[in-house]
Amino acid sequence: MDYIRGNYSMVAATATLPADRQLYFIEQAWISFYAYMNNDLVATGVLFFLIHEGVYFGRSLPWMILDLLPGIFGRWKIQPLKTPSLKTQMECLKDVLVAHFLVEAIPILAFHPLCQHLGISLDVPFPNWRPMVLQLATFFVFEDAWHFWFHRLLHSSSYLYKKVHKQHHKYAAPFGLTAEYAHPVEVAITGTGTVGAPILWAYFFGNIHMITIITWVVMRLLQAVDSHSGYEFPWSLHHFIPFWAGAEHHDDHHRLFIGNYASSFRWWDYFLGTECKTTVEKRSGVTTKKTL
Repeated sequence: MDYIRGNYSMVAATATLPADRQLYFIEQAWISFYAYMNNDLVATGVLFFLIHEGVYFGRSLPWMILDLLPGIFGRWKIQPLKTPSLKTQMECLKDVLVAHFLVEAIPILAFHPLCQHLGISLDVPFPNWRPMVLQLATFFVFEDAWHFWFHRLLHSSSYLYKKVHKQHHKYAAPFGLTAEYAHPVEVAITGTGTVGAPILWAYFFGNIHMITIITWVVMRLLQAVDSHSGYEFPWSLHHFIPFWAGAEHHDDHHRLFIGNYASSFRWWDYFLGTECKTTVEKRSGVTTKKTL
């Protein structure tokens, strides 16, 4: 039963809850938002777009502040001699905003009909966290594989690199805002990997909720921005999860323009021999001036 409709009833929404279970605040806000919008297609599109913009720029802001304070945070900058100026970051911000409104907004707003077709749920209460963990882990693995192979293709083909991927490599020393600074074709390719994971899950297995997809998109955005941050800390995640890629892994790719093609994990590059030489040297504890 879908409770997210213009003429919804809170009594109907809570009737299926156990006696000791009340709707959480986020579930109440979910119902209220869809009821206020009174149009599921528009509501889903607006919700996704606002979350996307809020997370992307909200997560980019701290990295921008760090870049403006090199005297304090420069020791953790991976390429300290290439800290972007405020002017450079504002130019990138302008280009990314244009891409978001002219390229990404259209498929985001068209996402709801596909969700309806695949039976992706909007119901409350939200699903238990346990199946969500499995789904999110699967999405990360799928997207990472997708990203590795298509990213490698964009570098293997001189035509595709020149016409499509070269734009993303304008900044040899990446910063948070550059995560989605890319040619529209590349935006479509990488976006397909992100959105394709939950779509395939819904097609083959069903039983997936929109809140799971939103959670996945948020986590993917955080990963993308952080991997472009240009900062490496003693508490960075890959120090605790060795196969996590992180900023150090992707920064080498931008600096050398080749190798380290995966997005979230290191295993594809490790097993297929596409790691940057500097990445291999750092893992082996060897320091040389040679690069891939």
